[in-house]
Amino acid sequence: DLKKQVEARGRENFLAGSPEITLECPGQDSSASARARWPAIFHAQNELQRLAKDPEAVEGILARLMTPTKARAIQEDTVNLNLLDGELSRVSDQLAKLYENLADAEQACERSRQAADKLTTFSDAGVEDLHRATRELCRWREFADAIRKLTGDLVRVRESAQTLDLPELDQYLENILRCAGVDERKKKFHERWERVRTLFRSMDDELNAEAAATDSIVNVLAAHEHSVREEVNRKLAARGLDGATIKEFQALNRQASLLASYEANLTQVREKLADAERSFETLLADRKRLVDRQRSAFDDVIETVRKESGGRISARRIDDGNRKPLANFLRAFARQGITRWWNGLSDERRPAPAELFETLKAGRLAELSMSAAVRASFRECLSASKQRELRAIRCRDRYLIEFRMGDGDYRPLDDLSGGRRVSVLLSLLLETNDDRPLVIDQPEDELDNHFLFKTVLPALKRLKGRRQIIVATHNANIVVNGDADLVVQLEATANRGSVACAGAIEDPAVRDAIVRTVDGGDEAFRLRRLKYGF
Repeated sequence: DLKKQVEARGRENFLAGSPEITLECPGQDSSASARARWPAIFHAQNELQRLAKDPEAVEGILARLMTPTKARAIQEDTVNLNLLDGELSRVSDQLAKLYENLADAEQACERSRQAADKLTTFSDAGVEDLHRATRELCRWREFADAIRKLTGDLVRVRESAQTLDLPELDQYLENILRCAGVDERKKKFHERWERVRTLFRSMDDELNAEAAATDSIVNVLAAHEHSVREEVNRKLAARGLDGATIKEFQALNRQASLLASYEANLTQVREKLADAERSFETLLADRKRLVDRQRSAFDDVIETVRKESGGRISARRIDDGNRKPLANFLRAFARQGITRWWNGLSDERRPAPAELFETLKAGRLAELSMSAAVRASFRECLSASKQRELRAIRCRDRYLIEFRMGDGDYRPLDDLSGGRRVSVLLSLLLETNDDRPLVIDQPEDELDNHFLFKTVLPALKRLKGRRQIIVATHNANIVVNGDADLVVQLEATANRGSVACAGAIEDPAVRDAIVRTVDGGDEAFRLRRLKYGF
């Protein structure tokens, strides 16, 4: 990966022709990744200035002041905290959906119970008898209608038969039929047709008699149905129900029949909800435990910084100091009053998510400088689902590094000059327990030589033999007084960079290169010596 980065940047900036880039890590496992073989930390030119303004970077620098074991533990806790944040957000969403499912399931059960209750009332009022009487009446009415239709059809057939003229069957036709083997006589033919017409008249009489009997049954059933209906209406009215609700009977039957399945579904939803709520509370407790453990570890670092720097550098923690996640949550409500309230608070007075939740639950929102209108709007926005979402939010702690000025007062990095910021961070970087190689590009850009000589160079000497440090510099103090083991002089043309010489300071060629390149040459060195009077 490192090789690819160098090639990519080099083609654009300083490599020409067809150069080859190789990465060599002597003594390391050649099968391991480049990152594993040489896990260096890089700080580019002016990067320390930017790090001073990055809260997470400051936290990372403080974490590396611990022993490697503790630093790894902090890193693992940070990863686990991020995972817990994501899981809390997921469970919060799951709870919101489960509560919606619970409301639907409870509503379905309630409808089924109400249907069952109404069915009981209808049963007591005799609705089932009414439905049976109505069914019988409808059945007999349908039969009466069918008889009347059949009677009409028979009348039409009978009238057609009466008007139908039979063809003449003379001797000529009888002879033809007899020759064909058909024994059909004129008298026999006419007798049979007369019997058919007589049968039609008889059927007509029977159908009329059947229709009359059916009408009698229908009249009796109609009277019975009317009597039962009046009795049912009277009983329903005594129970405060409208007789029109009888129409609901069948629908209520279907609804009540689903009560058992609805109750089983409700039980299942409640079990899932209870599991999700337990999981949510467990995740919150686990996250709080990790946060407390991290804070305890950083408390040790803060004390170490104070002691190791002789009180010159101090660090302090602002619990839940990065309020951006909470700010985004509140602004998402798009309520002008809530947004104005939040923007009007100073950083010190802005509550953390847990504090805001507890204050809301206790009904003490006025203590957070909320007006009555904003409190009402806030309570309206903070539904149960939004309250869980609020509890799932974590605002990371902020760590401030401060420097003791000449008057004894401590001043935060943000209030220091650029050079002082870099000097403080560089001091901390060089004092860390991190044993990975450190690469810094021109740290002297923002530093004076006095600080370099008094702070940076002694730190570099202490780290020799314990940590590999590579510095790109134009400053002679770092090269010479830093007691560099290896000095590499680089040269470059418009199209190509190359190593001019490399070796220890004791090497005459290297020594000459240092005098010529960073000290300005022999004459410049001699003039400074004369000017200083040394």
